[in-house]
Amino acid sequence: MPSCDHWRETMADSLLKIRQEIIRCTLCPRLVEYREGIAREKKRAYRDWDYWGKPVPGFGDPQARLMITGLAPAAHGGNRTGRVFTGDSSGDFLYAALHQSGFASQAHAISRDDGMTLRDAYINATVRCAPPDNKPLPAESHNCRPYLARELDALGMEDGRLRCVISLGKIAFDSFLAILRERKLLRPRFAYRFAHGAEYTAEYTIDSIQPVPLTLLASYHPSPRNTQTGRLTPAMFLSVFERAKKILHH
Repeated sequence: MPSCDHWRETMADSLLKIRQEIIRCTLCPRLVEYREGIAREKKRAYRDWDYWGKPVPGFGDPQARLMITGLAPAAHGGNRTGRVFTGDSSGDFLYAALHQSGFASQAHAISRDDGMTLRDAYINATVRCAPPDNKPLPAESHNCRPYLARELDALGMEDGRLRCVISLGKIAFDSFLAILRERKLLRPRFAYRFAHGAEYTAEYTIDSIQPVPLTLLASYHPSPRNTQTGRLTPAMFLSVFERAKKILHH
């Protein structure tokens, strides 16, 4: 039987391989052109930055039991810093909640070198390149879905290690459901509706014996449109992560 150290190294190696493939990805010409154009032109406030300008890989604890999936990198956030939800207001809102709930070492994410670490959590995005107007096309989401599926496998979804997924926004929610549907893990004719705080459980078996629950939690995306209008408040957002903690420690 493999040792715990070997298992951890295997998970980390799998995520590293996926990360390297994501960074090299050029599947979506529209997104390649847009992300690289933004990196060249820059924003006045960040003119001294060396923009990342490539697909943004996942980030976090390779042994995470919680996966958090957003929409896509912001043009001057993740596309600039090279780390998901880093350098923009959505990230500020997210990492504050993660820090308060014990999943993040600090409340502010500024750059890849700011010392941020995650505990028992891994963050990624449905689409790995910044899209124009923050609106990826369905084909672009489809192109990125295999990366999301492979990260789920690397974190141990079907081995029972990954316990909970939080989808930030309906696109992330639908992408995760599509993966579960492909693997026949959804209940037939059951309505999986997106709503803030919605909770669903997919159950499968290991070696056809041990039932393993995987919980899907839905949240509004922490975009300025939601947070600045009060549609998503800090208390509402924090409650989702507190619920995830209870699931992990059940």
